[in-house]
Amino acid sequence: MMSRSYTNLLDLASGNFPAMGQPREKKRLPRVMTVPGVISELDDDQANSVTSDAPSSAIQDRIIIVANQLPVKAKRRPDNKGWSFSWDDDSLLLQLKDGLPEEMEVLYVGSLKVDVDPVEQDDVSQLLLDKFKCVPAFLPSDILTKFYHGFCKQHLWPLFHYMLPFSASHGGRFDRSLWEAYVAANKIFSQRVIEVINPEDDYVWIHDYHLMVLPTFLRRRFNRLRMGFFLHSPFPSSEIYRTLPVREEIMKALLNSDLIGFHTYDYARHFLSCCSRMLGLEYQSKRGYIGVEYYGRTIGIKIMPVGIHMGQIKSVLSLADKEWRVAELKQQFEGKTVLLGVDDMDVFKGIDLKLLAMEQMLKQHPKWQGRAVLVQIANPSRGRGKDLEDIQAEIQASCKRINETFGQPGYEPIVLIDRPVSLCERFAYYTIAECVVAMNEAISMSDAEKQLRHEKHYRYVSSHDVAFWSRSFFQDLERTCKDHFRRRCWGIGLSFGFRVVALDPNFRKLSVDHIVSVYLRSKNRAILLDYDGTVMPQTSHNKTPSAEVISIINALSGDPKNTVFVVSGRGRESLGKWFSPCKKLGIAAEHGFFMRWSANDEWELCGQNSEFGWKQIAEPVMKLYTESTDGSSIETKESALVWHHRDADPGFGSSQAKEMLDHLESVLANEPVAVKSGQFIVEVKPQGVSKGMVAEKIFTTMSEKGKQADFVLCIGDDRSDEEMFEIISNAISSGILSSSTSVFACTVGQKPSKARYYLDDPAEVLNMLEA
Repeated sequence: MMSRSYTNLLDLASGNFPAMGQPREKKRLPRVMTVPGVISELDDDQANSVTSDAPSSAIQDRIIIVANQLPVKAKRRPDNKGWSFSWDDDSLLLQLKDGLPEEMEVLYVGSLKVDVDPVEQDDVSQLLLDKFKCVPAFLPSDILTKFYHGFCKQHLWPLFHYMLPFSASHGGRFDRSLWEAYVAANKIFSQRVIEVINPEDDYVWIHDYHLMVLPTFLRRRFNRLRMGFFLHSPFPSSEIYRTLPVREEIMKALLNSDLIGFHTYDYARHFLSCCSRMLGLEYQSKRGYIGVEYYGRTIGIKIMPVGIHMGQIKSVLSLADKEWRVAELKQQFEGKTVLLGVDDMDVFKGIDLKLLAMEQMLKQHPKWQGRAVLVQIANPSRGRGKDLEDIQAEIQASCKRINETFGQPGYEPIVLIDRPVSLCERFAYYTIAECVVAMNEAISMSDAEKQLRHEKHYRYVSSHDVAFWSRSFFQDLERTCKDHFRRRCWGIGLSFGFRVVALDPNFRKLSVDHIVSVYLRSKNRAILLDYDGTVMPQTSHNKTPSAEVISIINALSGDPKNTVFVVSGRGRESLGKWFSPCKKLGIAAEHGFFMRWSANDEWELCGQNSEFGWKQIAEPVMKLYTESTDGSSIETKESALVWHHRDADPGFGSSQAKEMLDHLESVLANEPVAVKSGQFIVEVKPQGVSKGMVAEKIFTTMSEKGKQADFVLCIGDDRSDEEMFEIISNAISSGILSSSTSVFACTVGQKPSKARYYLDDPAEVLNMLEA
């Protein structure tokens, strides 16, 4: 049965006590969309979270794509009565549909690029929903200005491109009102999603840095929502990102997604470094997939650039308008080598640097004067501010200077187009332009080499297009979320500290009342306790057990019905000294290599091999890594060597530990030892020595003495304790324990474990033992 405290926690997290377990009514697309009202605070949201155990199969899968702007163009009617809308064929959100399953319904949520009068918003919402399956989010003008032009463009966009304010007068101080507007805008987007979502059937795919806290708003409402996020901008290194005052709020919000996507490995690596350095999270790669462990959930990390839309390109290339424009441009630039740049008018797009590079090439290689032309298409800027005005002025000045210096009658080396350019015209420029990376090398390259390079890159670009990207992302999202409805989930934490804990359905908090009741009815009890992190907090600097710990363990071990063992990785000398007052206490030191049943008994050697010549091989390797890893140290035990990196740089220490593990496994391949990694450690110990072996030996010895255990309590917190939990969970089926034995395998902390129970911290462990 589920303990009362556990069910209360689930009820509290769901916010709806009577509805637990009842079937939930499916939401349908509303016929009339409502305009969001007053923005409430994050913690005022008291809606129910979804807690059903299985997804519904009655409604087809649907994906809700959420972005700052909808993939539609809006135009006021000529009579000024209402709006007309059309698809924006250039929008990535529209193009990614090609990679999704054909039968999947796609719904868009985002804002419009135009201001719509509040009186018209209901009609516009209905029109967009019926004809385009789009749900508009209308942002009040004051929120929009602070959200987009403020926090997004003044804080996130520069920061993500490594631009920090040099002083309080350059770039401005952090403005919390802009952050509050960012949160408020994300809240409006979440309300629009919530209005139309079927949480058990729909997928949600959120796009870009404008909506990085949206996952928290949605996760608060729906614990098992299948949700992905893709960042279309760079993600900076941890040294840059940590300067953002709301860095942890954004990180924790992103981690409420199930899958987070990045264009390149560098961006993903920086994000993972922030997870490690700021939140202390671990990540690992399994079978090619990178995952971050976060409160029982594994958040997938996807690395793949978006690519281009090959279908659109092929269709435009065949248009007559494009061919006519190509002919016109070929005539205009006859005898010239055309270099083409297409960029947004933005401080980070490097248009000004491109112009300087062109100027330098014309200076160093005069033969190209009169022959090379740089056509720069500058798409209209989506932001505003003094920085943008400055860069526009600088670009105009550079163009004027270069054309005056190198221009000739009928020839201008720079052609700047700073207006909107149609798709056909843009592709006409693509057709006549040379593809370059390094200008001089590219335009001097032989035709044969150009052809070979083109074929190589064309194969990749044409196969890894937008459809491939969206298909791959969605497949990974499906894979990441496949166990959502098999696990028990509940939300904990307030504001942006909110997160969902996901655990095995049979995993529950250990009820003190229940275990005390079973304890009192039993006659032969086996109690196995880890030390560090179980009865002694990991963060404690003084590792000597307190008087309270000694008193509790002494009382337990003094009961003749109890067989109590402290099972630890620590050495026998320190454990024996610390627990000397506990005369009846059994101790298994160094993971069970040494054992004694009481203070009056001799230490038993449980390892299969007592030769330690392998230390002469392993120790120099560990010293090498210790010298090159600041904050690391070596612990020498009688039977083992342990390398600690808790106090080292998190990223570097973890990397060195993985490298050392491979190194030691290689050099010790022919030695009778096991090389294991643990929490901030790498350990080399004799083969066959484990806490699981200790548990098995204790149960077997008790049976041989005619005292087969009818009550087993095992508590631990580390990876090494999982071996004990595994032995205990299989002990009944293997015949070591009888079928009537009451078994309680308990881990410390809510985390994935082979144990069926948990207690929150060492304080709760001691309270339970005292009871």
